[in-house]
Amino acid sequence: MTSSGACAPPFGRSLCAMITPFTEAGGLDLDGAQRLADHLVSEGCDGLVLSGTTGESPTTTDAEKSELVRAVREAVGERASIVAGVGTFDTRHTVELALAAEKAGAEGLLVVSPYYSRPPQDALEAHFREVADAAGLPLMLYDIPGRTGTRIEPDTMIRLAGHPRIVAVKDCSYDFLGTQKVLARTELAYYAGCDEHILALYAVGAAGYVSTVANVVPAQLRAVLDAFEAGDTPVSARLQQRATPLIELMMASGLPGTVTAKALLTRLDLPAGPVRPPLRPARREAVDGLLAAYEALVTADQRS
Repeated sequence: MTSSGACAPPFGRSLCAMITPFTEAGGLDLDGAQRLADHLVSEGCDGLVLSGTTGESPTTTDAEKSELVRAVREAVGERASIVAGVGTFDTRHTVELALAAEKAGAEGLLVVSPYYSRPPQDALEAHFREVADAAGLPLMLYDIPGRTGTRIEPDTMIRLAGHPRIVAVKDCSYDFLGTQKVLARTELAYYAGCDEHILALYAVGAAGYVSTVANVVPAQLRAVLDAFEAGDTPVSARLQQRATPLIELMMASGLPGTVTAKALLTRLDLPAGPVRPPLRPARREAVDGLLAAYEALVTADQRS
């Protein structure tokens, strides 16, 4: 148990939803992925989530997803867990990706609700169970109705918690009451999927976070949890608040987190490369604002 009351986190506490670096020509940059993964783990990430939304999974091929897992596993060894995004709108395809990720060296699977088709709850439950039955790895369910159009309802989540390989949730539901209902009735490890909720969710028993913002400030976000674990709630709250301007610009400015993360990483001389269409790079003025917020956060961190 952690001091917040949560069960031991299955993939660590501080997970980064890692971007997928591309070359300037648009190909997969495996060397860049290895260098970025090593940097993120060295800066405090317990785990890396690959080929999620931030990793541009809709525009990477099945082969690229497997290559990415193998390359990152080689780079980080046993220093961090690797969770592979395998969720699609097609159950059969999701199972294929799950088996491929397991073979490539992943330790867990991130499975998003099937999007666009908006299945009812019984079909949604059957989808997750079929993937869990087929795979040999633990699953993290990804509840993000704003993107998929379908909520994993709390009662559905509670039933799914009975499956031995469904162990965690990346929570982007924006339903704090529903989340607490599941936390109270299951042993699912909840991970905040929205950076502004890192401390709030951890304080009521979550396992940690899966963060896009951690691509650029991994140590600063980990410090929020470390302070809370040390029993210093005021410091933890101050660190969360200090990160808010950057979180807002990266995640709520109208640009996808993939775009803002890659823009900042490029300015910081870390591997990133371009985004793939239909995404487009951030404009110069947006990047300048991101960099200013980043520098303000880092400077404040150094002074404290």
